[in-house]
Amino acid sequence: MKFLDQAKVFLKSGDGGPGAVAFRREKFIEFGGPDGGDGGRGGDVVIEAAEGLNTLIDYRYKQHFKAQRGHHGMGSNRNGARGADVVLRVPVGTQILDENQETVLCDLTEPGQRRVFLRGGDGGAGNAHFKTPTNRAPRKFHPGWPGQEQWVWLRLKLIADAGLLGLPNAGKSTFLAATTAAKPKIADYPFTTLTPNLGVVRAGDEEFVIADIPGLIEGAHEGHGLGDRFLGHVERSRILLHLIDGTAEDVVASYRTIRNELNAYGGNLADKLEVIGLNKADALLDEEIEEKKAALEAESGAEVMILSGATGQGVQQVLYRLLTVIKESKAEDPDVIHAPATRSLPRPPVGQKLPDDGEMHWDDEIGEWVGGDDADEAFDDEEHEGEEAALAEDELEDGELEDGDDSESDETESEDAESDEADDEAEDSEDAEDQDGAPQKDTNGTKPDVV
Repeated sequence: MKFLDQAKVFLKSGDGGPGAVAFRREKFIEFGGPDGGDGGRGGDVVIEAAEGLNTLIDYRYKQHFKAQRGHHGMGSNRNGARGADVVLRVPVGTQILDENQETVLCDLTEPGQRRVFLRGGDGGAGNAHFKTPTNRAPRKFHPGWPGQEQWVWLRLKLIADAGLLGLPNAGKSTFLAATTAAKPKIADYPFTTLTPNLGVVRAGDEEFVIADIPGLIEGAHEGHGLGDRFLGHVERSRILLHLIDGTAEDVVASYRTIRNELNAYGGNLADKLEVIGLNKADALLDEEIEEKKAALEAESGAEVMILSGATGQGVQQVLYRLLTVIKESKAEDPDVIHAPATRSLPRPPVGQKLPDDGEMHWDDEIGEWVGGDDADEAFDDEEHEGEEAALAEDELEDGELEDGDDSESDETESEDAESDEADDEAEDSEDAEDQDGAPQKDTNGTKPDVV
């Protein structure tokens, strides 16, 4: 079964049923009067913590849950039936957060715990409710009250007494397999766990639950690697076991990376009691162990325990140290620790990786990842649009110049035409003057010339 610890769902309780408009009509009853019944109440949205569940995978393929609306009223003062409830079965330790992941609306920490999250609307009144001494036959009814609806986040935070923290390949899964009956994936090549694992540790006659989460890397709070979402599974723990790979070159840098991610995550993780374990001691010399232990103690100011999950060296001492702190914490507060609301950023889209320069980031206003490849494409689009605009301006300027040339040519042609007309008029006037000055022949009494 696939592990899913976060899902967004839409919940809606049922609307109340409408009242009925009816009148009593029976033989030998002259004035029956109104007898319309009331509508039924809408169904509720109920959330139940079911024992045996450890994932929210059921809410990945179905996100809308709506309770049945109440049935309508009927004549003879018969009320409508109540709508059926919708029950959401979730694992123990599930929190119900608002749409912004800022407020914890409900926290289910005990098996069998049920909570009516949204109540159905009340049914409407029939016309029998509106009968008065002056209105003996009312035809008025109420359509019923609407139900409640809301988008919420389901966030699973496993209930464990101790939590394992560390960078990838720090030996967390090996430690879990060596101390519990859990069987996480272990291999002789570097890799990281993808899902949290729970195990029951037995130390002497006592038992406690320990949780192993995927390793953190630098920048996990910004979405790098698997992110920091899995830190929610150790928020309910009473103590943290911080395992550090003893074969790393700089164990102090490894410690600082995890502490920085805890501070950036928020919640109460940074304030929890922490036990530091220098793991893989079987691969180190005594001088190296003393040197790295002293460096970690100087950096953290806490006791550093030496262990090896592969050989079992120092494992029992670490378990008894954890058990002592857990027993003291339960004596002060036996109830399950209620984790605060911590926001988890969704992963980037498939195929997009977060760049090292941090160009891609989560935008709260639009609710999606921005930057990265999308920003480059947008920049290319803007640059292309700018080039097109420049070309259009150049064409426009060329067009204006061509239009100006056409107008100049038109003016030249009109001037030539005017000068031609003036020359023609001058020639006509000269011809007229010549004809007026020449002697006219006497054509009276003669025949015209025939050609």
